[in-house]
Amino acid sequence: MTTAIAAATSSPDADMGGLSGMVLRLIDALGEWGVALMLFVETVFPPIPSEVILPLAGFLAGAGRMDLVLVLVLATLGSYVGALVLYWLGRAIGFDRTVHWLGKLPLVDEDDFRKAAAWFHRHGRSAVLFGRLVPIVRSLISLPAGADRMSLWSFSLFTVLGSGIWNSLLVLGGAALGTQYDRIEGYTEWIDRAMYAAIAVVVVVFVVRRVRRSRAERAARERSRVTPS
Repeated sequence: MTTAIAAATSSPDADMGGLSGMVLRLIDALGEWGVALMLFVETVFPPIPSEVILPLAGFLAGAGRMDLVLVLVLATLGSYVGALVLYWLGRAIGFDRTVHWLGKLPLVDEDDFRKAAAWFHRHGRSAVLFGRLVPIVRSLISLPAGADRMSLWSFSLFTVLGSGIWNSLLVLGGAALGTQYDRIEGYTEWIDRAMYAAIAVVVVVFVVRRVRRSRAERAARERSRVTPS
C-alpha cells in the first residue's frame, strides 16, 4: 500500500491535535466548497489567513480526502468573489467611507487599507495581479481598484490570475506534505506552535497599532484645544 493510500484510509486529521488538527477537521467537514467559503471570508475579513487554510486543504487533498483540482478551482473562486465584494464596495460607496466602516472590524486596521491604496496608485493595474502575492495587500487591493473605477474585466482577469498563482503554491505545497503524512506526523506539535505564535504576533501588532493611533488622536485633539483660533 502506498503512503498516499495509507494516509487516506487512516484519516490523518483525526490523528492530529491542537489548532492544526482543529482546522483540518473543519476543512475536512466542510469539503471543497467549504474551502471556497473560507477563502471568500478571508478575503473580506481575515479571521484565519489563507496561509493556514490552503496548505491544510492541500494536505487533505494529498492524503486523498479531497479533490486537488476542485480545491484549487474553488479556492480561486472564493478569493475572486471576496475580492469582487470589496471592489464593488469601493466603487459604490467610495474608498474613505468603506475604510471607515471596515476599520471597525476586529483585527482590521485602516492603515492597512491605505497602504494597499498607496501600492495600487504606485503600481497601477499590475498591483492587482502582483498584490495577490503580498500578505495584507492581497486581501485589500480590491478596494482602491474599485474606488478608482478600474475596468471590471481587467480587475477580474488580474485577480483570478494572481489568486490562482498564490493558491496553487500553497495548496500544492500542502498536497506534497499530505502524501508524506507518516513522516511529518511527529512535527504537528511544532506546526501548532508556529500557528499560535503567528496568531499572537498578529494580535499584538494590532493592539499596539490601535493604542498608538488612539494616543496620536488624543494628542491631536488636545493640541487643537490649546491652539488659539
